[in-house]
Amino acid sequence: VGKTPKLLHLLYRGRPITHGLNVVTPELGMYKLYSLLLLQQIQFVEDKQEFSRFPTKAGRRSLSRSISQSSTDSYSSAASYTDSSDDETSPRDKIQVNSKGTNDFCVKNIKHAEFGRREIEIAEQDMSALISLRKRAQGEKPLAGAKIVGCTHITAQTAVLIETLVALGAQCRWTACNIYSTQNEVAAALSEIGVAVFAWKGESEDDFWWCINKCINMEGWQPNMILDDGGDLTHWVYKKYPNGFKKIRGIVEESVTGVHRWLYQLSKAGKLCVPAMNVNDSVTKQKFDNLYCCRESILDGLKRTTDVMFGGKQVVVCGYGEVGKGCTAALKAMGSIVYVTEIDPICSLQACMDGFRVVKLNEVIRQVDIIITCTGNKNVVTRDQLDRMKNGSIVCNMGHSNTEIDVASLRTPELTWERVRSQVDHVIWPDGKRVILLAEGRLLNLSCSTVPTFVLSITATTQALALIELYNAPEGRYKQDVYLLPKKMDEYVASLHLPTFDAHLTELSDEQAKYLGLNKNGPFKPNYYRYTFPC
Repeated sequence: VGKTPKLLHLLYRGRPITHGLNVVTPELGMYKLYSLLLLQQIQFVEDKQEFSRFPTKAGRRSLSRSISQSSTDSYSSAASYTDSSDDETSPRDKIQVNSKGTNDFCVKNIKHAEFGRREIEIAEQDMSALISLRKRAQGEKPLAGAKIVGCTHITAQTAVLIETLVALGAQCRWTACNIYSTQNEVAAALSEIGVAVFAWKGESEDDFWWCINKCINMEGWQPNMILDDGGDLTHWVYKKYPNGFKKIRGIVEESVTGVHRWLYQLSKAGKLCVPAMNVNDSVTKQKFDNLYCCRESILDGLKRTTDVMFGGKQVVVCGYGEVGKGCTAALKAMGSIVYVTEIDPICSLQACMDGFRVVKLNEVIRQVDIIITCTGNKNVVTRDQLDRMKNGSIVCNMGHSNTEIDVASLRTPELTWERVRSQVDHVIWPDGKRVILLAEGRLLNLSCSTVPTFVLSITATTQALALIELYNAPEGRYKQDVYLLPKKMDEYVASLHLPTFDAHLTELSDEQAKYLGLNKNGPFKPNYYRYTFPC
């Protein structure tokens, strides 16, 4: 009792505690404080009961829906906060018209276009380089006459790219390359201004291919340019519309899967009848989007979906390309124990020199807590390996394709699927073991979280310049083959983004340029130069 005033002084530093008209000072003793705190607790219970009586039946239903929707949205990509969980009608079954009276689109809800417009305006603030390109070239209309069909992630950042292409004179029709990454409000905003968009978050496989076909198959409209992410659109046009494929003037592809699975294979077989630009291997895409974007978004995606703590967790990252480098760097910085699997001895040596142990997946499969695939290949994680994982393990994919994890083998009668959150499933084995599968094996960051807008500005600017280059190239400059973005363009994309950091380039003197054998305005590196980026 004698120490009570000192204790209260320490807790409240001599300041009085107020309860209504009562004032408690340390000198009054603990018993007075206890009695007033008890009154507060009773009052809180009464207030809580009064609150529960207050809402009407409709109000409680609305409140419940708001809470559950908010919980769901915090784990989804794109914050589709205007979606109603009560609306289960497929967009394919809806009749929607925008304010201009046209219906050449299929989105979740055209009425949510205003929300999407706000998302696009926010993205524009961190994509100043692309906006700058739009302003510089808008008067010349370098894409006048271009009819571009696109298959990419439909996000606010992609919308800034699409609207830039339209401002430069192109007509665009668009669909999504991933069934989970579409921001519904953004798709509605694009449809509202007249861009034909066929996409919504949560498409089925049948919906996915239907949307691609609707983009291409329009009477009186023949695409002459393709912007693809993954190769699905290119493959569909090649297989279903061979005559139309021959009329394409150029293809721009931004993913490992699309480049190696389709373009290079078609070229090798002598079946690629149009020039194509491999944007994925351009410096500004590979070294910035693949590395820096994934370094930040891998943690965001895992946190939003699982609330996992990374410190001390054993993680295996399959693939040590730029995506793998970004993921491992982020996880290492958070205190995870990181292993790497690789097929390439050079990438393997890089991983070793960066402090990671290079292993075969089977060597650590029973002990790891998280598996992340970043290869662009298929069956990187097989059913046999999934069977041997420990209870509570997390499996996800950061590569473009959904083939890296053998998800199809998990859809068997003996395994139970339990949806926990949006894009989070527990796959339960007969003995009760649970493996947490994210986004059904599809791209984690764009399916379950968001990605840094600034990095996407770099990629989008690269794509825009590649389209302009292919569309305006004189006949004969590009043959029926796969090309890398010219080094000069890579450097131009980088230069457009430097003002954001108030960066000032040093200029070569005439003497210095002559000594190095360079043009003062670039390019400053040969095409074979390997840019090394620290993790």
